Amino acid sequence: MSASQSSMSGAGEPGARAVVWFRRDLRVEDNPALAAAPRAAGEVVPAYVWAPEEDGPYYPGRVSRWWLSQSLKHLDASLRRLGACRLVTRRSSDAVVALIDLVRSTGATHLFFNHLYDPLSLVRDHRVKEQLAAEGIDVQSFNADLLYEPWEVLDEDRRPFTMFAPFWNRCLCMPDPAAPLLPPKRINSGDLSRCPWDELVFEDESERGSNALLARAWSPGWQNADKALTAFLNGPLMDYSVNRKKADSASTSLLSPYLHFGELSVRKVFHQVRMKQLMWSNDGNHAGEESCTLFLRSIGLREYSRYLTFNHPCSHEKPLLSHLRFFPWVVNEVYFKVWRQGRTGYPLVDAGMRELWATGWVHDRIRVVVSSFFVKVLQLPWRWGMKYFWDTLLDADLESDALGWQYISGSLPDGRELDRIDNPQFEGYKFDPHGEYVRRWLPELARLPTEWIHHPWDAPESVLQAAGIELGSNYPLPIVELDAAKGRLQAALSEMWQLEAASRATMNNGTEEGLGDSSDEPPIDFPQELRMEVDRQPVQPAIHAPGVTGRRREDQMVPSMTSSFIRAETELTADFGHTSEDSRPEVPSNIHHLQARPEREETVDGGTGNAVRVHGNHHQQNLQNNMHRVLGIAPSISEASSSWTGRDGGVVPVWSPPAASGHSDSYAADEADISSRGYLDRHPQSHTMMNWSQLSQSL
Repeated sequence: MSASQSSMSGAGEPGARAVVWFRRDLRVEDNPALAAAPRAAGEVVPAYVWAPEEDGPYYPGRVSRWWLSQSLKHLDASLRRLGACRLVTRRSSDAVVALIDLVRSTGATHLFFNHLYDPLSLVRDHRVKEQLAAEGIDVQSFNADLLYEPWEVLDEDRRPFTMFAPFWNRCLCMPDPAAPLLPPKRINSGDLSRCPWDELVFEDESERGSNALLARAWSPGWQNADKALTAFLNGPLMDYSVNRKKADSASTSLLSPYLHFGELSVRKVFHQVRMKQLMWSNDGNHAGEESCTLFLRSIGLREYSRYLTFNHPCSHEKPLLSHLRFFPWVVNEVYFKVWRQGRTGYPLVDAGMRELWATGWVHDRIRVVVSSFFVKVLQLPWRWGMKYFWDTLLDADLESDALGWQYISGSLPDGRELDRIDNPQFEGYKFDPHGEYVRRWLPELARLPTEWIHHPWDAPESVLQAAGIELGSNYPLPIVELDAAKGRLQAALSEMWQLEAASRATMNNGTEEGLGDSSDEPPIDFPQELRMEVDRQPVQPAIHAPGVTGRRREDQMVPSMTSSFIRAETELTADFGHTSEDSRPEVPSNIHHLQARPEREETVDGGTGNAVRVHGNHHQQNLQNNMHRVLGIAPSISEASSSWTGRDGGVVPVWSPPAASGHSDSYAADEADISSRGYLDRHPQSHTMMNWSQLSQSL
């Protein structure tokens, strides 16, 4: 339960000490917990606990860990300038245990922190409040991440909304959120010489080269977030309504990483954009006014993602419409690797995936394109794509990512229809009409005329030869024909509805189950390459103990098309064009390495043991053997030359092919998630608010 801002008034109690627990609120401006602490206690201990094991499979990816490390350094410097001794950092496998130990060791009588809304954080916060309250510690929590708390936005029947449009309309009709708070004038931490702290390590030697490139493109930290906001307000915002869909230019705000880590206050963004909107409205600038409306809507979608996660805490694992648990997803790790490495044969999809891999960033419209291709053309489990985006995006955000992938997979009443396949060729000319984006990230297509840039398979042979392109050699043919994908998708949807009808008929009470997957069946497991590959050192409680190193993966880099596609050709061509009696042919996979459990009967592509079709009400397929990594060889980061172009005050990497080399390194470990946008559903069960104490007991 949040404390009102009125509780912040008054002088701090002399001799009392308060701990401020930082999480995804890494700023000193408009931070209610930090603002309240000096007024309640004479001494304030700022603290951060790093316990990534609690996140299970959602261990932060390399680029996300790099951003966090830089943001914490920036926060520590800011706190020192305010008078604090330092930001006390702890490394633990249990954040609650570490936090309680910190409170005891400092003799604190107060704990202040800001809310998070994902299930793990809510359960964790409940544990903290329960255990410290039993010891007589005053615990207060605040809203620093949203315009409105989830329980404040309800429909006329006092129930949560299940669609975005009415939710956001209600938000806009509510009183404006409180104005942003100023930083505290001064912080006194007292003597912390006996307070143990751990040195946190977020990267290993193999990751430092790539992270150094990130530092040339991005500047984490709350003060840099303010600069980025100012640059956007005074620049791209004016034409946001016109340019926001252009993938080949700096047309978006680039604020999402700052918002995710709490370096930028969403209330500050809201108020400053509203001020711009009022100014342009008074000036008769209707284009600018419309731009503000659309940008605020994107803020509303972020707000809605937390709203849904709070009311539907399993949204990152299960579909929010129950019938989708019967959808027969294709469990095919070969397709998955081709998609990750940007070798699908569809230029816009491949360019987006290569930009993501090289930079940790991709335009939101391209995120929708690549995720739609993943779900509807390849028909791979949406959780795989969400997890991959989580591992690779700088702004990886579980709430927004779950919302986006649920939206793309048709799980939401106001989301995209699952039976609608977006043609990457048409999307290419819509979002990249001149082909500049594709040429930047697919240098092998750089000489192809714009007329053919988004569908090179249709180009005359003479044009391909003049451009130096040999389809199937230095650029792949389409991995799946769209017409065949549409047929398979319709067959899969028919099977889904048949299975759903059969399940409903066998229910004892004969009524519909309602919102969400209420079964006990586990979701389709992540592929072996997406499971946490972490070399974890034992967590050491000693003072200045080194933190654990991150996952030992190869640097995130763009694979070389010419050096690796030929190696994959043998496996893929064995399956392309293969037809069978199965309703979903042409799904290539490794013939020898993906097998079903012998005691189960599954429908298998072509009768060859290739792509196993799994639907959610069956037990998870046991993948007995990992698939060979046949599809990828990447240059090292030193082999690929990167040029850097400034745009709107920032720097963005432009990848160029590596120099010819006589050897190639194995393309290890891929990293992952999505931050595209989405919405939710309509069944009456969604109106039931979550009892977090019960969830805590169940977990």
